[in-house]
Amino acid sequence: MKSQQIRVQEIKEEASMESPWQKIGGFFERVCASNSIREREREDQRQTIKGRVVLMKKNVMDLNDTRASLIDSFYELMGKQVSLQLISATSVDPENHFRGRIGRPIYLQRWNCTGSAVTARETEFEVTFDWEEGMDVPGAIRVINHHHSEFYLNSVTLEDVPGHGRIHFVCNSWVYPVRYENERVFFSNKAYLPCHTPEPLRQYREEELMKLRGNGHGERKTWERIYDYDVYNDLGNSDKGPEYRRPVLGGSKEYPYPRRGRTGRGRTKTDPYSEKRLPQLSLDTYVPRDEQFSQVKFSDFLAYAVKSIVQVAIPEIRSLFDKTINEFDSLEDVLHIYEVGTNVPNGGTHDTVSNCISWEFIRELGRSDVGFCKFPIPDVIKENNSAWRTDEEFAREMLAGLNPIIIRRLEEFPPASKLDTDKYGNHTSTITKGHIEKNMNGLTVDQAKENNKLFILDYHDALMPYLSRINSTSTKMYATRTLLFLQEDGTLKPLAIELSLPHPQGESYGVTSQVYTPAEDGVESYIWQLAKAYVAVNDSGYHQLISHWLNTHAVIEPFVIATNRQLSVLHPIYKLLHPHFRDTMIINALARHILINAGGFLEMTVFPGKYALELSSVIYENWNFMQQALPTDLLKRGVAVKDPDYPHGLRLLIEDYPYAVDGLEVWSAIETWVIEYCSFYYPEDDLVRYDTELQSWWMELRNDGHGDKKGEPWWPQMHTRADLIKTCTIIIWVASALHAAVNFGQYPYGGYLPNRPTISRRFMPQPGTQEYEELQRNPDLGFLKTITPQLQTLLGISLIEILSRHATDEIYLGQRDNPEWTSDAEALAAFESFGSRLRDIESIINQRNLDRRWKNRFGPVEMQYTLLYPNTSDFSRQGGITGKGIPNSVSI
Repeated sequence: MKSQQIRVQEIKEEASMESPWQKIGGFFERVCASNSIREREREDQRQTIKGRVVLMKKNVMDLNDTRASLIDSFYELMGKQVSLQLISATSVDPENHFRGRIGRPIYLQRWNCTGSAVTARETEFEVTFDWEEGMDVPGAIRVINHHHSEFYLNSVTLEDVPGHGRIHFVCNSWVYPVRYENERVFFSNKAYLPCHTPEPLRQYREEELMKLRGNGHGERKTWERIYDYDVYNDLGNSDKGPEYRRPVLGGSKEYPYPRRGRTGRGRTKTDPYSEKRLPQLSLDTYVPRDEQFSQVKFSDFLAYAVKSIVQVAIPEIRSLFDKTINEFDSLEDVLHIYEVGTNVPNGGTHDTVSNCISWEFIRELGRSDVGFCKFPIPDVIKENNSAWRTDEEFAREMLAGLNPIIIRRLEEFPPASKLDTDKYGNHTSTITKGHIEKNMNGLTVDQAKENNKLFILDYHDALMPYLSRINSTSTKMYATRTLLFLQEDGTLKPLAIELSLPHPQGESYGVTSQVYTPAEDGVESYIWQLAKAYVAVNDSGYHQLISHWLNTHAVIEPFVIATNRQLSVLHPIYKLLHPHFRDTMIINALARHILINAGGFLEMTVFPGKYALELSSVIYENWNFMQQALPTDLLKRGVAVKDPDYPHGLRLLIEDYPYAVDGLEVWSAIETWVIEYCSFYYPEDDLVRYDTELQSWWMELRNDGHGDKKGEPWWPQMHTRADLIKTCTIIIWVASALHAAVNFGQYPYGGYLPNRPTISRRFMPQPGTQEYEELQRNPDLGFLKTITPQLQTLLGISLIEILSRHATDEIYLGQRDNPEWTSDAEALAAFESFGSRLRDIESIINQRNLDRRWKNRFGPVEMQYTLLYPNTSDFSRQGGITGKGIPNSVSI
């Protein structure tokens, strides 16, 4: 008895020591427990359906929003809760315009008992719905948020629905309070064509699409989910000064361009056609709320940005005390930015500490793959820090590097130009047979052409129209042509490089050109290294602006907008394409805000400078959607020919072409998956032709999303299943594999700027000049003074370090964020087969990379080609710079 009295006293003392927050939490626990008992008593007296609701409360980065949680708790106490109602897919309500019958509301219980964690995380609620006579199968759920703050609704699952079993609702959406949006309707994971939609759900389906389209007026607000189009009128900032004025891209014959997401911000004071810009440090640019980064991705992004600031600042501060400010004095000086820094602990200690920190931002700052103050060593110099200078590596990267989609077979000699001769004069190449035949292993030009041995990397026509304007800035560069010879071992040998400038008397007089050939000794070898550097500058700029930004990021955004505006979440094509649009709108919006805008990072670090996006508009004029298909692209560039005896019906003229070899495997897997999927939902062509949502989607995509190309004859008519399959295959290829091929190798190849310089600051040194004497005396210094200076180098590699990182919540091709994305067994089986094929491709790529016959798969730098390694088998969610993995979407 005495011991019991002592224990009671101890409990009283413990209670008196509780903090106010603990007392409030205890109060909520008692209330919730009491409510839970009453709920169970009521359930015993009626027929019910049990289920689970998974959501995440409002958060800031990884932390719960304490203020919002506190206010929502008081709303709960006042009876303002989150309600859910089932909507029948079979029974209509005549009093509700014959929409699906709506069941009685139930409310999420124990809300105040689930918010004690500091970190934001998913919370699961058990729910019980009344099973009402005549409801039959639920096809949708109505959700009303009576709280003060929004929450992220992940999913709702109903267990043991009478006669139907388990029904799952994939939501993945922010639900805002009723003062912003009266209600939200979420559909079950069953896919329906419009004509097959159960009648009770038809109006709900149509009304949801109307909400997503908006009315095209007004400035968009944070909580809105409206998708709409606009031109690129937000790049310049003429209010800041005339040097920040940029042309509007899109909507004109002079500057055609894909459309972006509309924000509706007001116009600038000095330019009525341009949109006001947000403050530089603001990240509050509008995209529909569900298109924002997840809290994990956002934390990763900020952590990388903080690292980059430190990585740039420390070398720059150090350079202030150097004799040559903003210059690298030697290649060894460049290596110091990778080798000098503060290392973090490695091994078990670091892992233990990291795993105890749930705030993703801090965890990313402490990653063990790189010191906090230094750059990781790029793969291109990891095994050998001088092999990048070899001719073999220079040529190999045209097949297995960062931009392997430009090289083409030489069809005429000398190379000709397609520029208008009336405007630009004669631009035929000045490369002669005498320049190249001495290095062609005894073959003549005609013999080499006939045997498909000559190839060209040609930037002449793309850059020449802008070259005078670009060279009027601090940049000094050429338009280049590079001829290459295919050797018996499958490698390419550079034969000649032509550097061209507009004629000094004017563009109409043609060009002046210099031709350089390989040399191994003396000053000629240094000149040859510089010639290759000018080619690399061309390739780097074109890669970043066209191959990467324009041909993946910009061209895909209209598909994202059109899909959300015209295809219901119930539509099978929406379910097929939606994973390939994840994070594209927000990353593009951030790019317009800080990267490709006037004075942004891209203009600072890539050669076209302020003409960068304008140049990409000129290139877009020749963009062709159908030519984005990999087989079509390979045939167009002449690097493959049709041959039914070869895999995929193509014979590669360069057998050891890693991008094409691996790419065709991935393309084929995507195409097979799309064929199986579309054939299930569209067994007949008429279902495509008379699918109202699909036809509206395709019409809007052509007329609005890519409105400047709407008159092109190459657009598919979308009358047959074959049209649909080809279209969806191209979309998925561009958003996943093509983007992976041109993005995630940026740091592994370009993190060492001497390998891929982005700027050239002076022309080729001529005999008798001070620059020429400096090149003879100190060739490395002359090289470094020609290419990107120190500050731009640091900014450039800090940027591509961010762009090359996989996020810790990455979802790779063949993976889904929710295994219950559809209830259709045939679609799930086809998707499982798709994943299996991709995992087989991973094994094939690994085997190829170990086969030393394929020299272009590793090269002198001993760097395996893995950019098209799917990584479907990886569920580790580790992220980082891996140089491999195909994410589902253009998400960075």
